[in-house]
Amino acid sequence: MLLVDVLPEGTLLPRYDRSALRTRIVHFGFGAFHRAHQAVCTDRLAAEQQSDWGYCECQLNSGDLIKALREQDCLYSVTEKTADELRTRVVGVVKEALFAREDGVERVITALCQPDVAIVSATITEKGYCYQPASGELNLTHPSIVHDLAHPEQPVSFPGIVLAAIRRRRALGLPPFSVMSCDNMPENGRVTCNVITQLAQQQEPALADYIRKHLTFPSTMVDRIVPAMTPEAFDELSRKLGCADPVGVECEPFFQWVIEDNFVNGRPAWEKAGAELVADVLPFEEMKLRMLNGSHSLLAYLGYLAGYEHISDCMDDPYYLKAARSLMLDEQAPTLSTKNVDLTAYADSLIARYRNRAIKHRTYQIATDGTQKLPQRWLDSIRWHLANGSDFTLLALGVAGWIRFVGGVDEQGKPIVINDPLRAELAQRVNDSQEGDERVAALLSLRAVFGEDLPDNSLFREKVGHYYALLLKLGAKETVRQVIG
Repeated sequence: MLLVDVLPEGTLLPRYDRSALRTRIVHFGFGAFHRAHQAVCTDRLAAEQQSDWGYCECQLNSGDLIKALREQDCLYSVTEKTADELRTRVVGVVKEALFAREDGVERVITALCQPDVAIVSATITEKGYCYQPASGELNLTHPSIVHDLAHPEQPVSFPGIVLAAIRRRRALGLPPFSVMSCDNMPENGRVTCNVITQLAQQQEPALADYIRKHLTFPSTMVDRIVPAMTPEAFDELSRKLGCADPVGVECEPFFQWVIEDNFVNGRPAWEKAGAELVADVLPFEEMKLRMLNGSHSLLAYLGYLAGYEHISDCMDDPYYLKAARSLMLDEQAPTLSTKNVDLTAYADSLIARYRNRAIKHRTYQIATDGTQKLPQRWLDSIRWHLANGSDFTLLALGVAGWIRFVGGVDEQGKPIVINDPLRAELAQRVNDSQEGDERVAALLSLRAVFGEDLPDNSLFREKVGHYYALLLKLGAKETVRQVIG
């Protein structure tokens, strides 16, 4: 358990009056990223500006973190790591914590209906929105959405729970709130608006009209490398802190949060704690999703296949380093609408962050949920190149690497555990197809991911098929060396 009294000298503690905090934000997804990112920014604000904005944290599918958080008075540590420095702060802006399965969805909806709540935020990963990645629309066949359509008062999905709270707040005459996604999706505010409004349209059209008129869905761009905590990482953290913190996280020092300033019922002054409030987030989202997340995914699939456990390991391979930087500048940067940004300097800063060996960011972690990530990280850029007649060699190699990865067997013949919301369909397509062109065709025809256009584009199919054949013949390391060399 986190023991504040034994923490190392220099640890930043919440010296502000925690009893003065009000539950004004309900956040879904108390994962490592949120703990090290948005909550830290809000904690800085409380410490430096006497902000009274506090959180109610909600988990829908896992209760261990919530239980541990409650046991240590809703306090936890965040440690920023470089090769030669550690900086730890204890975050104190969490007021309450709920686990839907144990505490009951009714209690979560009640929390959302507290009069002070002005913002509902989320870091639930792309799959938590129950949407179609290729279109950004609600997936009406998703099992959780099917349940929520049949049982609107006992919802299980994020869109369904938020919608139930909106309905109740309207009935109680409470002010509307803003719903803010902090997940890695282009126009994440639009996606969030789509899934909630379209679910409302199915249940009660008048409620959908109310949402369109009275709620806002600000988009955001978030950036900080926060590896998933492993048992080994927890052990190391305990030694450094002098006590155990099962809710603690480690991260890089870099922090960026760009927020569309579109809130219906007030917001914290996050700009005073390091965030950027802007009118249009999309150029920032595209830059980060394509250059950072896109190169991360390239390194994740090809690095995992090559036996590289961490992103920093990939950076020790000069061909992988060159491939990541070339993807950023030669294939992703031309597709961007960002203005007045030095993209070469941005790419160099990303490479420097990837080289931080103190951050153990696993390639396998980044490779999960690929069907939800490919459209915004790679496929929109590929469409741009197809329309402009330009080269997308590394993007096609990345798609081929994904196909090789979801085949479920690595280059040493060992099984790969596929963690993806469409894993059953992926497994069926893999099992029903032969290695080679048939496997490529089977997976590229997954229209929920690749849309209606890419599966029918012969150049796209041929390039992906070519690099998939090279991966089978040469392996990932030699293929990257030949492609980039």
